[in-house]
Amino acid sequence: MIQAKFYLHDKTYFGFAITGHAEYAEPGEDILCAAVSALAINTVNSIEALTKDRLIVEEKDGFLRAKILGKVSDAGSTLFKSLRIGLCKIYEEYGDEYIRIFFKEVS
Repeated sequence: MIQAKFYLHDKTYFGFAITGHAEYAEPGEDILCAAVSALAINTVNSIEALTKDRLIVEEKDGFLRAKILGKVSDAGSTLFKSLRIGLCKIYEEYGDEYIRIFFKEVS
């Protein structure tokens, strides 16, 4: 199962962590893992290309975390919200057997 956690501060999105595998199909054939990976990697690439936010990324097999350090631009927060929308649509289509989404408010 994939678990996606979004980090917020004062209702502003500043990061996410995605762990696990959907196990919807065999490795290399799993459309859910591919979809989640594509959305998450595109979010990271877009923040790096379109904002001046200081993004820290940690990646290994079955794990991707990205957090903006310091002030978050409106564009950076919007890109994280866009990722949330995409993941929520996957959740709505396939359910919590394959993906779960959490939110963590950080003070």
